[in-house]
Amino acid sequence: MNCACCGRDCPDITKHHLVPRTRHSNKKTKKCFTRAELQTTVDFCRSCHRQVHALFTEKELERSYFTLAALLTHPAMSQFINWIKTKSADVRPRVKRLNS
Repeated sequence: MNCACCGRDCPDITKHHLVPRTRHSNKKTKKCFTRAELQTTVDFCRSCHRQVHALFTEKELERSYFTLAALLTHPAMSQFINWIKTKSADVRPRVKRLNS
């Protein structure tokens, strides 16, 4: 399968909830999103999935980056995508957490 983020054909695809599951019980989240929107997932390779969670907090993902387009246009994410898409599917880069 292909990663929705970098486009590489990777054997280890994971599901990424655009609105993090930890935020589903929040009252504001329940008002802003439909049940279907809360369950929306995209297929990411492990490298891209780890990068997303390293760059953003759960609250940031819920409030600002709840669409694939928003994630892909973030400068740090697009820089990572441009780098990783030239690598083979078995490359597993180390990820630095910016939100620690």
